Amino acid sequence: MELSRDERLYLRTQAHQLSPVVMIGNNGLSDAVIREIALNLDAHELIKVRVLGDDREQRARWFEEICAALDCAPVQHIGKLLVLYRATKEGKPRYELPKPGRKTPAKAAEKTSKKPVEKVATGRAGKPANSKGGTALRNKRK
Repeated sequence: MELSRDERLYLRTQAHQLSPVVMIGNNGLSDAVIREIALNLDAHELIKVRVLGDDREQRARWFEEICAALDCAPVQHIGKLLVLYRATKEGKPRYELPKPGRKTPAKAAEKTSKKPVEKVATGRAGKPANSKGGTALRNKRK
């Protein structure tokens, strides 16, 4: 399953608040772990998996193996966390992915164009520019 860049970004934002639901321990990626990941993907569609090993290359291989075995999409691999997505096959999907395609130039211009802000040069509020008061008067009196 392949995701577009926009879909992946959307799912990353949705996964930010999630906690890991499956942990891959010292025994590695066993059949029981694969079944548990599949069960959670069916229930939640978007899940986080925590890997306890320190070998980054091994985590990357497991990420690919999980996606190939369960026909799910890799969303993100950051540190020891893997984020996986698989749309539900029955019922209404929990996450509505953004439609593929680019924004029209008019909409893109609306996002970037801002109204210019007028800045007026002012001194200190409530004090005329030529007033002599405060410490200047006190020093003069001495």
